[in-house]
Amino acid sequence: MVKEHTNRYSAKSLADLPEIARKLLAAYPGKRIFAFYGGLGAGKTTFIKAVCSELGATEDALSPTFALINEYRTTGGESLYHFDFFRISKLEEVYDIGYEEYFFGGNYCLIEWPELIETLLPEESVKVTITGTAARTIQF
Repeated sequence: MVKEHTNRYSAKSLADLPEIARKLLAAYPGKRIFAFYGGLGAGKTTFIKAVCSELGATEDALSPTFALINEYRTTGGESLYHFDFFRISKLEEVYDIGYEEYFFGGNYCLIEWPELIETLLPEESVKVTITGTAARTIQF
């Protein structure tokens, strides 16, 4: 179960994303699981790149569509995990990667296509929805 939206922001350009990412992290200071909802091409990966940058990632976030998960290190040596469940066909694939260690390990987990694994999401997960085309609306 993910919490419903309480904040709504408009991103008219890529330059708006770092500020929205800062607001997301400030709104949920103790949360580590963020579930990103939005259609194909909505900008989930692009926004996650901004979130990773705000968290101090030392490399650019890339879509883990084929790998299912990417790990990034922060300047402080912490791990950030970026999941993309678009290509999973059954929950057993998520069990096979040992999702519990990631979701309950205390590190940030940024999840694309969470609707495919919603039954596995921790209750404290934060729901982030991205809609729109020219100007994106980001809600959390």
